[in-house]
Amino acid sequence: MFRKKLSRSQLIAFLSKLPRCVVAMEACATSHYWGREIGKLGHEARLIPPVYVKPFVKRQKNDANDAEAIAEAASRPTMRYVSVKSAEQQAQGMVFRTRDLCVRQRSQLVNALRGHLAEYGVVVAQGMVQFRRIIPSFDEVAPDLPTEILGLCQAYIDQIALFDERIMALDHEIKGRAKTDEAPSRLMTIPGVGPM
Repeated sequence: MFRKKLSRSQLIAFLSKLPRCVVAMEACATSHYWGREIGKLGHEARLIPPVYVKPFVKRQKNDANDAEAIAEAASRPTMRYVSVKSAEQQAQGMVFRTRDLCVRQRSQLVNALRGHLAEYGVVVAQGMVQFRRIIPSFDEVAPDLPTEILGLCQAYIDQIALFDERIMALDHEIKGRAKTDEAPSRLMTIPGVGPM
């Protein structure tokens, strides 16, 4: 067994000298990149979901024990693997995750502003529709707010507007991708994933 920490370039050099083989690794943030790089060298990359590796870890978690557990899991004939994604497939997934993150951050801003306004007796009903109704007439809804607070509220409103623009741009990108690729088209039909 080879036990030495290698840099990225050393790992590629090491793998390039090996005859074609199966390289098993735990599916993680960088595993698809490494799977593509290993595939370019002629090897077969097999990505194992962490949940399938965990039962084979015998002692405390460290690199050596993790490697042993991955090797044990990969040797099982019924092991299920994650297919290596192309860079384009990863980009499509990132568009959906970025949109989801923007929606959550916009919701956080709206809820924070609602909470701050409630402290001054200004009640805004839940939901983006209700929030959008008060924005054009915000000065009338909250006429007695101190000037400093009005400035801070405007900062929240400006940030929310930026997130609205980002979300709309991502929605257009997702719709554009759906016209040319079947996978995003199917994903858009899942409630809570695709654009509303």
